[in-house]
Amino acid sequence: MKLWDRFWWFVPLLIIVSASIAAVTVLNPPKPKPVAKTVPIPTCMGTNETSFSCWQKRYQKVVTTQSPEAAMAALKADALKVPYVNSNCHQMTHVIGRASAQIYVSVAATYKHGDNYCWSGYYHGAIETIAQKIGSDKILSQINSVCADLAKEKQYGFDHFNCVHGMGHGLMAIQDDQLFTALKSCDSFEGNWQQESCYGGVFMENVMDAIHHPLTGSPYLKTDDPIYPCNAVEDRYKEQCFLMQTSHMLSVEGGDYSKVFALCATVDAPYNDTCDQSLGRDASGNSSSNQATTIEHCELGATTEAKKNCFTGAVKDFMSYYHSDKQAYAMCAAIPEPELAASCHADGEAYYKIF
Repeated sequence: MKLWDRFWWFVPLLIIVSASIAAVTVLNPPKPKPVAKTVPIPTCMGTNETSFSCWQKRYQKVVTTQSPEAAMAALKADALKVPYVNSNCHQMTHVIGRASAQIYVSVAATYKHGDNYCWSGYYHGAIETIAQKIGSDKILSQINSVCADLAKEKQYGFDHFNCVHGMGHGLMAIQDDQLFTALKSCDSFEGNWQQESCYGGVFMENVMDAIHHPLTGSPYLKTDDPIYPCNAVEDRYKEQCFLMQTSHMLSVEGGDYSKVFALCATVDAPYNDTCDQSLGRDASGNSSSNQATTIEHCELGATTEAKKNCFTGAVKDFMSYYHSDKQAYAMCAAIPEPELAASCHADGEAYYKIF
């Protein structure tokens, strides 16, 4: 957002401090200035219903004229009525987070106005703006301080994770979406957990480039090699790459989960399991964590192991989406095979304890 966009309402006031100036003003009255028109909040219905740009402007406007909380409430209401908003809610929460971080001074202040709705995208977007404020020249020297206060409150907690993960998005934003450069920058974080969380943000942003740049997409995604870049990055990056890559693979394969399961089976161990977990994340994510649809898609795995890993990814995504374990365990309980239902529940318990 340009500086002028934020401060369009600030008009310097002329203060008349002497009688002589006042007299001149009376003798030569200035022409009345036209009253600035208030730009209405876009509704984005009709022909704009599937325009991401329109929805982006809508939520930015609500943030700046009302509050981040009002923008999140509007998004939730829109998602119930408009399928496009519902399916793109995570990226739209990024928009609200980015706009909010333009208003508040610190990460902590911005986070206080946040909401975990739709995979906590608000917090990821906020860190994108924080990274842009710091700038590419200083980001590496300050990268360990950005999320430090959140780590003190609860290290490895959800807020801490969202901050470090969000930095992966932010690095891509300020480093021209250069994936390999951003991954190297993540290595500047202290500790493997923070580095891995940052890698995940980088790879997520790479997949989301299809939304940012619908005409060109990302140079680090290929239709003739849907596993790329996971088969090209160094080993320490592969886990997080494969945890996200099936979103692109599904796009290439027209949403056919069976075909993507088959592609995951061609991946070398142990990342074939990670690939299946990513597919479970998509089964949940693409259905807004709908129980029946998620189970139906995971059941398309050709082996018990593939299904198990798919449900592992799904149960984690349910918890991230709902920010609760209730719906996740209900999904596990509905799995027809008892052994898979049990492993789903156990994996969910282990994941939930982290946060």
